[in-house]
Amino acid sequence: MGCEEPLNKHFLFPGTIFAEPTEYQISTVLGSCVSVCLWDHVTRRGGMNHMMLPLWNGEGLATPKYGNIAMEKLFAKVISIGCRREFLVAKIFGGANVTGTGLEVFMIGDRNITLALQMLEEFRIPVIAKDVGGGVGRKIIMNSGTGVVLVGKGKKATSNG
Repeated sequence: MGCEEPLNKHFLFPGTIFAEPTEYQISTVLGSCVSVCLWDHVTRRGGMNHMMLPLWNGEGLATPKYGNIAMEKLFAKVISIGCRREFLVAKIFGGANVTGTGLEVFMIGDRNITLALQMLEEFRIPVIAKDVGGGVGRKIIMNSGTGVVLVGKGKKATSNG
């Protein structure tokens, strides 16, 4: 019986990106936040971001908590580990309008989804899968060596009156 090496694991916190040249199992939990998974099917490498808000307004630090910064930094990071733009594909997850958070009035989830899709179009990276919107959170797990992303959904909150 063969003995396989355990897969490297990384939990992606909100407002961060992750991409390494070696294979990883990258996981995160999303509500109104959006994660974009980029994967190069030739080099078999990829990475993920976890954006919290759509746009950086120019004040404070330009961190990946903002979608426009998270997209640029993830794209640059996957290129730096050997991925090529023409071989990249994208998968998008999250962007729920989770009620009871106070954020639903700002439609943060919808705005995060729109920003991610617009930037992928600008980068000319095709979206091959997405599970976005709705009213429940998600947990996603990406294998950066295969590009496979597993999605688990939470239960919709209900009120007892």
